[in-house]
Amino acid sequence: MSDTDSTRVWDTETAARYDTPGEGMLAPEALDPCVDRLAELAGDGAALEFAVGTGRVAVPLAARGVPVTGIELSEAMVAQLRTKADEAALPVVVGDMATATVPGEFALVYLVYNTISNLLTQQEQVECFRNAAGHLAPGGRFVVELGVPELRRLPPGQEGLLFTADPGYIGADTYDVVNQHLVSHHFLFGEGRQARVFRVKQRYAWPSELDLMARIAGFELESRHADWQGAEFTGDSRSHVSVYRLPASG
Repeated sequence: MSDTDSTRVWDTETAARYDTPGEGMLAPEALDPCVDRLAELAGDGAALEFAVGTGRVAVPLAARGVPVTGIELSEAMVAQLRTKADEAALPVVVGDMATATVPGEFALVYLVYNTISNLLTQQEQVECFRNAAGHLAPGGRFVVELGVPELRRLPPGQEGLLFTADPGYIGADTYDVVNQHLVSHHFLFGEGRQARVFRVKQRYAWPSELDLMARIAGFELESRHADWQGAEFTGDSRSHVSVYRLPASG
């Protein structure tokens, strides 16, 4: 089994160090705009998070008064979430976000921070869109946050790109352009000579490809921005927040 296999990547060790309160993706400037936007989109309805993880987004969204349910494949990540919210406050179904179902009807289904790319085939990603549609009320929305593949930066014959080089941390992506896969390599350095390596395999998808997946599942693109604050999406944007909507009844 590869060390990029999801059952090994999202294990107890990863779950224990995944949360960084007040820093990184849990810093207010990163988290608050995301929660604000999702609360706005949910309105008076309930929300379902695919790949809820340790509750980075779901817990503060529920604190805003939005009823939130989660689907999560990793039991270790759910166990970490349970240190912050019990089953009554934030119900979670353990399963694959492409196939697992939960009871009820939702105004909003969302997945954030590139999690759709954890599904490693196009078919699985299409099924994820279909699964979202199956949980939504008429007029409901599906929100996807995903990076834009940086293949324009990849010279011919080169298979990898450095995306971060900070004190104590180096990040690099290696690409398999035939299978539309990439592996993100995260190298963490301490005071000594040893480094911790964390690798995640993903399937990248272009915004236009996601739009076609959405159409297959019955959605229309409602909006696309470069970030949660609503910045314009351009050809130079490195990520996007796309909102898809089902037709309203009648």
